[in-house]
Amino acid sequence: MKSPFVSRRDFLKTSTLAVAGLPLLGALAAEPKRKIGFALCGLGNLSTHQIAPALQQSQFCRLAGIVTGTPAKAARWKAQYNIPDRSIYNYDTMAQMADNPDIDVVYVVTPNALHAESAIKAAKAGKHVLCEKPMEVSVEKCQQMIDACREAKRQLAIGYRLHFEPNNLECVRLAREKVFGGLKSIKAGFGFAIGDPKQWRLNKALSGGGPMMDVGIYALQAMRYLSGQEPVSVSAIATTTDKVKFRDIEETLAWQMKFPGGILASGNTTYGFDGNNFFTAQAERGSFGLEPAYNYHGIQGTRSDGKTIELPDMNQFAAEMDDFAQCILENRPTRVPGEEGLRDVKIMMAIYEAARTGQAVNL
Repeated sequence: MKSPFVSRRDFLKTSTLAVAGLPLLGALAAEPKRKIGFALCGLGNLSTHQIAPALQQSQFCRLAGIVTGTPAKAARWKAQYNIPDRSIYNYDTMAQMADNPDIDVVYVVTPNALHAESAIKAAKAGKHVLCEKPMEVSVEKCQQMIDACREAKRQLAIGYRLHFEPNNLECVRLAREKVFGGLKSIKAGFGFAIGDPKQWRLNKALSGGGPMMDVGIYALQAMRYLSGQEPVSVSAIATTTDKVKFRDIEETLAWQMKFPGGILASGNTTYGFDGNNFFTAQAERGSFGLEPAYNYHGIQGTRSDGKTIELPDMNQFAAEMDDFAQCILENRPTRVPGEEGLRDVKIMMAIYEAARTGQAVNL
């Protein structure tokens, strides 16, 4: 089965959009007649330091509301972004968004296991949904989100920001156009030394798992969009050295995936150490890859012919939100729909099963 990530035509379209999103290049289109109103659901670190600032840089979006369970955060955000009282909600009052025409999209940025709850509430209130990855912690919850948005006739997109990042898109082009011949193997990894042992990412009930559910998904995505295919089998092994800090989740996980035609992908993810942020694609006549591959800024890479991969930097969150806003304004489907998020969760659940049983799992 081929991956829905990108066709040649879609690649060119997305690349144009990504570059058009670079203020430094001055390539912005005309100001839209109406900006799409986004409400951020969950005001943690990502919303505070990445998404809210990106909304100020976006072309087709604006910050129109917030959802938080912390009154002190609501007060700070109200003052900082001049958010009216009518557009400030908690998790129990989201249904009232149905009466607020200023909000078009709810961007769900809560812990993983709470995504479905907020996304379904937003859809029932008549709002489109953009949800951070991973989509949820189970296949069943992912499907519930898809069904709720479909029933409400609203779009559901997953926050795969690297689908709009020029260097990752360039590597997809190299693979699709077989610049170095057909792909033979892919290696990818992403990990870091996690800090605060009390954070929700180390609580399986909220995270759904360890680094695989957090940053490993980026390496998994890279394997899928570079190969242009869906895996047919997976094998995996999980290890833990700190039995206290990682009592509920894996500390490190390594996996292999086999794709149709024989492409073999090897991945690893960890909460145990820094410096693991790359992918490399080996083809018939050479190789190419990125390191760092998944950062918010500074992504770059090399090719075996000596050329560098270092396209202009851009705000990935602004690009993904602008693209979703345009989908809504133009009534066209998103390129990162809920079905894409569901595919990743299905594969990750198979990886966890393979690690648990020690047996390869067919997909």
